Amino acid sequence: MSAEISILDLFLQASLLVKCVMLVLLGFSVACWAMIFQRRNALNSAQQQLKAFEDKFWGGTDLSKLYSEVSARQHITGIESLFVAGFKEFARLRKSSLSTPESIVDGTHRAMRVALSREVDSLETSLPFMATVGSISPYIGLFGTVWGIMNSFIALGAVKQATLAMVAPGIAEALVATAMGLFAAIPAVMAYNRFSHHVERLENSYGNFMEEFSSILQRQSAAEQKA
Repeated sequence: MSAEISILDLFLQASLLVKCVMLVLLGFSVACWAMIFQRRNALNSAQQQLKAFEDKFWGGTDLSKLYSEVSARQHITGIESLFVAGFKEFARLRKSSLSTPESIVDGTHRAMRVALSREVDSLETSLPFMATVGSISPYIGLFGTVWGIMNSFIALGAVKQATLAMVAPGIAEALVATAMGLFAAIPAVMAYNRFSHHVERLENSYGNFMEEFSSILQRQSAAEQKA
């Protein structure tokens, strides 16, 4: 409890600029933690949706029936958006008498690539902010520390007899800014690295599905043309 009171006292006694630095870092930290919880839930939900859809897709469900079921939903995300985009384009191109199996697959693949790009952009939401907080927070805290120590030594030069007790409070106030910078940066960097890896794994899974789905549609298109 005394440590909390002493940190609060150091904040209240700090100069206006150092206080602003601490408040900015506190804001970064709060915003970053909110984004961490939000991204964790979003990525876990995307992973669960991926597993559930792949189980249904590879379980022998008719593709037309699966498309009708998924496309009837108001909000389509994740791997389901790739499937809907691909099958919709496949059905549209299949009706054209000028389309060949190769052109149908190419068009379907392009449609799914667009959907994949949108989904990856959605999964990466907030990650640039975390990377920014993780990279600049220590420097912002260091700026507050340098400013506070500079003011302490300027005040020290104005007295005839200098003692450690005179500069210790000012230096302690300044060092709190560095501590807050690290407090904001460390979770941001850890979360960014973890979530980036998670997004990369999801993107690879989406890409693998896209290639496998394209192969299925190609075989189906070729069989229909022969028939």
